[in-house]
Amino acid sequence: VQLQAFGGGLVQAGASLGLSCAASVRTTAVAWFRQAPGKEREFVAAIRWNKYYAESVKGRFTISRDNAKNTLSLQMNNLKPEDTAVYFCAASNTVIVSTITKETAYGYWGQGTLVTVSS
Repeated sequence: VQLQAFGGGLVQAGASLGLSCAASVRTTAVAWFRQAPGKEREFVAAIRWNKYYAESVKGRFTISRDNAKNTLSLQMNNLKPEDTAVYFCAASNTVIVSTITKETAYGYWGQGTLVTVSS
C-alpha cells in the first residue's frame, strides 16, 4: 500500500485548510497523525466503520474517505498555532477499535505534509 499526502501550507490562526491522501488500494482503516517540532507523533483522526477524533481537534477537524477513489481527506477549520505539525496519513488492514488511535496499529504511512499556523 502506497500513500501520498497533499495539501499542507502556511495559514493564519482561524483559517481552514484541507489535506488529502491518495492510497494505491483500499484498506480497512485510514487515519491522520501529526508530529509537531520536538514532540512525538500523535493521533488526529481515523475512519474504520466509524470516525474517531483526538479531543484536541474534535469539532474543528473532519475526516472523510472516498472509497471509489481510494482517497482520504482531513478538513481542518478554526486552525490554531498548536496545530502546527507535519501531518501523516496512515492505513491498516488489521487495526481494531481498541487500537485505532495507536501509531503502532498502522503498517502503511505517507510521507507527511507540513501545516504551519501563524498567530
